[in-house]
Amino acid sequence: MANKNLSRARAVKNDEFYTQFYDIEREIQAYLDYNPDVFRGKTVLLPCDDPEWSNFTRYFAQNFELLGLKKLISTSYAYESKTFKEGFQLTLFEEEAPQFDPNKTRTHGKIFTLTNEKSGSKRIDLDDLKWDYLDGDGDFRSKEVCRLRDEADIIVTNPPFSLFREFFAWIMEAEKDFIIIGNINVVTFKEVFPYIKQNKAWLGVSLNATKCSFIVPNAYEGDNVYYDNGIRYAKVNNAVWFTNLEHGKRHQPLTLMTMEDNLRYSKHKEIKGKAAYDRYDNYDAIEVPYADAIPNDYDGVMGVPVTFLNKYCPEQFEIIDINPHFYAIVEQGKEKPRQLTLKNANKKDPYARILIRKKQ
Repeated sequence: MANKNLSRARAVKNDEFYTQFYDIEREIQAYLDYNPDVFRGKTVLLPCDDPEWSNFTRYFAQNFELLGLKKLISTSYAYESKTFKEGFQLTLFEEEAPQFDPNKTRTHGKIFTLTNEKSGSKRIDLDDLKWDYLDGDGDFRSKEVCRLRDEADIIVTNPPFSLFREFFAWIMEAEKDFIIIGNINVVTFKEVFPYIKQNKAWLGVSLNATKCSFIVPNAYEGDNVYYDNGIRYAKVNNAVWFTNLEHGKRHQPLTLMTMEDNLRYSKHKEIKGKAAYDRYDNYDAIEVPYADAIPNDYDGVMGVPVTFLNKYCPEQFEIIDINPHFYAIVEQGKEKPRQLTLKNANKKDPYARILIRKKQ
């Protein structure tokens, strides 16, 4: 199935999922619509990138002046350091440059920077990028790239799926603004959920854990892989943007029905026609299997799917906790149950639930 592709990336460390230009453009536009100056005067870092092929580098370089950037930095990871290797291919951009070094091209990462015009054109764009080899392989955890992180104001990238935990912690420890791609299910990670709960990180605007396509190497094997105009794509179901930059969508409250109307008119068979919502056996909360089935007149705690975060409005609901399916949460000296159960309802226990409550 398509939603296994990101899991496969973690399992075999095939992290070569490249983001399409359209998906980047659509996401960044949402932040500009909310605040046209969000990037103005800022240094943007694109780590875990392949600047010569990357649509992230292409987008930010082409829109350098429109965004009002101060500086753009893009780094790549050395070919020989990658776990998944396809045929090595030099670009003319690198091979014809005076700084080309055949002894470094496979073992060193590259750094691309853009600060001001040098090509003689009337506007700053891709032609103005300057590049050189990094001292190391470009690993984001290296001191070299950490210094670039510390210099940056905003970090934007599609990080290696297999290293998402480390990468997220790497950003948060530096207290940087960010826009990154990950699997929706990482919200259950102990490295991620506390920031979601504390309203220090949230989901972006597009992707929304629905089917989207990433560019993958020709050697990549997986479900729902297809070609379009000679380019190989893989469809995935669970990819979302994570960010701590404001956008308008997250402040749009859900339009919801009362509990009585849900039980009478809901389009979901798990709700319609029942006498009441199911309750958990080991936690004082009701089970709400769909975000649009949240009753607007219920004041208690509700368990909702993690995909609820696509529709979460912090002015409408507060996040209480998470069904600790993957780890135990300890608060105020009391250990929460490892998984919510619905045994009294004769149903399969929910996979993972965000516990929420309506704000008064």
